[in-house]
Amino acid sequence: MKRSAGVLLHPTCLPSAHGIGDLGPTAHAYLDWLATAGVGFWQILPLNPPGPGHSPYSATSTFAGNPLLINPDFLLDEGLLKDTDLADLPTFPEAWVDFALAAAWKRELLGRAFAHFRSDPGRLAGELEAFHSFNQSWLDDYAVFAALKTAHDGAPWYAWPVELARREPGALDQWCADHEGEIGFETFAQLLFHRQWNAIREHAADVGVGILGDVPIFVAHDSADVWAHPELFLMDEAREPTVVAGVPPDYFSPTGQLWGNPLYDWPRMAEDGYAWWIDRLRQTLATVDLVRLDHFRGFAAYWEVPASADVATNGRWVPGPGRHFFDAISEALGGLPFVAEDLGEITDDVVVLRDQLGLPGMAVLHFGFSPEPRSSFIPYAHHRNLVVYTGTHDNNTTLGWYLEDATDSERELVRSYTGGDGSDVSWDLIRLVMASVADLAVVPHQDLANLGGDCRMNTPAVADGNWTFRITPWMLDGGIRDRLAAMIATYGRNR
Repeated sequence: MKRSAGVLLHPTCLPSAHGIGDLGPTAHAYLDWLATAGVGFWQILPLNPPGPGHSPYSATSTFAGNPLLINPDFLLDEGLLKDTDLADLPTFPEAWVDFALAAAWKRELLGRAFAHFRSDPGRLAGELEAFHSFNQSWLDDYAVFAALKTAHDGAPWYAWPVELARREPGALDQWCADHEGEIGFETFAQLLFHRQWNAIREHAADVGVGILGDVPIFVAHDSADVWAHPELFLMDEAREPTVVAGVPPDYFSPTGQLWGNPLYDWPRMAEDGYAWWIDRLRQTLATVDLVRLDHFRGFAAYWEVPASADVATNGRWVPGPGRHFFDAISEALGGLPFVAEDLGEITDDVVVLRDQLGLPGMAVLHFGFSPEPRSSFIPYAHHRNLVVYTGTHDNNTTLGWYLEDATDSERELVRSYTGGDGSDVSWDLIRLVMASVADLAVVPHQDLANLGGDCRMNTPAVADGNWTFRITPWMLDGGIRDRLAAMIATYGRNR
């Protein structure tokens, strides 16, 4: 990996008149902002449609795109919407996402766009047919799943009538025949998402900014993936998980984190050479340049918790698919363009697997300033094949961490290490990651704007109030961009 710098900001966080950041003009302008600063990578979170809690890490499909990211202005330009369709714009909050309001508004607009398309398909008819043909392996299941979910008021698939939950052919075929329009709408929305995202990819390539994406290791129980392929997961005859995913007690939670995702039947997946995983990663790499493998340690060994448990403490480590899995992936994809998210409880087997594969790991400065024993995340311990962050989407902002979370001894070491007095701590740590020997240094946009803890993206193990942060125009000030550009140039991280 070339020495470079990145900025972490999910597209939902961008400014927009439509209640949530999207793939419209502000996303293209953001790419130009990054490029002008010399940033080499725009890091994003998963682009999939979020499930309950609005987390992109509990998506209803690991293949589909999030329809909330579709920009209405571009649909207006293409004649899929009319000026009157946008006349009744709700009053959205500027600095955070009201997901319920934004989702209701976007769905209504997309419904109008679909109606306009059906009345005059034009050139999009051919595009839709080609898009469907190319993506049929996942798109048909997702479109039916999404239409069924809407028809059942958002209920999880395992609460639907049993014949639909279990995909009994006669019942499912009849339902699809009776709801062709609703299924067609979901397919059409996916086409719109992928057209707009492809335009982002083209723009990013034109200005020399790579996209660093994210693949969660696990998928949600209430997802098209589990509904369509229950045989790939450890589930009972009623299609309920027998064991679920989590992590033992860690920095974020004294009782661990009980994620609740169904676990893979890895031996079953190995029988067909991990075909589902290959399709998943190939689909992701068609949308981004580099992929962060979330919870990489789960490929070496994962924390298995009984499905009946209330907390994650009573789990056990179970060996993952290991090198055999990655050899199959590498052969199918022609390489391993991945970053290993190797945070948390990392044992020797995880380190061996990561290093055998030659993957860069991660370091987070917020975890690097424990005076005794010294952390491997402190800058003098870094090495080149590494991605170093001030913090990630799961961390507090740097200012929030310093003021709210850090111990007195950690704050003292920060001041001593940086030579500062803590009054500009966000940029003190930005300087440290930029100066690091690590190949890639990534900064959340909140740190560039020196924002406090009320602007963090996610608090792990807390169900509500996450993922709503949005930047406002002043956070894209030219002075911030120029200060970042100077830092990037000083430490040799230009694109």
